[in-house]
Amino acid sequence: MDDLMHLYRVRFSDKQRASKDAVWKVLCQQFFQRYVARDATVLELASGYGEFLRYIHAGRKIAIDLNPEAGSFLPPGTEFHLQSADDLSCIEGGSVDVCFSSNFFEHLPSKEVLDRVLKESLRVLRPGGAYVAMQPNLRYAPGEYWDYYDHVLPLTHLSCREAFEKAGFEIQELIDRFVPFSTSSRLPQHPALVRLYLAFPPAWRILGRQFVIVGRKPVA
Repeated sequence: MDDLMHLYRVRFSDKQRASKDAVWKVLCQQFFQRYVARDATVLELASGYGEFLRYIHAGRKIAIDLNPEAGSFLPPGTEFHLQSADDLSCIEGGSVDVCFSSNFFEHLPSKEVLDRVLKESLRVLRPGGAYVAMQPNLRYAPGEYWDYYDHVLPLTHLSCREAFEKAGFEIQELIDRFVPFSTSSRLPQHPALVRLYLAFPPAWRILGRQFVIVGRKPVA
């Protein structure tokens, strides 16, 4: 855990974190809020610097992360659990409306661990609940994908879809190209330009290097 803290301190300067935060504010307002009802219970796996939970509107917010510092970045009232996402025993089954993660799966050490993460996520979701994930797409960023020291698990939108289906999710949406690879990529940084980008999906086909997948827990 100390290594994780040090790695992220090295990777993100205060300026980079502020820029990343501004982009996430628009992403939540203009895109991800559509998946989250304002009275929903939301669980974010690998909450990081807390940008998603800071800007998404929800009735109850829960965060899981292995970095001890992660809890200090979360908005007031968020429940924080310092533990691995493949063991969600701290959360009651069928109590969550939406699970969310961003740029998380590629850090996992194996597909077996990803299977456990998805299995646990399915357990805590209520019937009809959704797992919404945004991930770098190895298909469209074959070089950049490995530029980060802690990237381990290779995934495309199609292999991730198979993993979700294997776990028991029903795929509701799969966007193979969404935003650029990282906030240091060519995604416009000014909030107004980010809004324009999100409102013009043809631009995603040119600049998009990450995918979005939405899997739902079957009702029956």
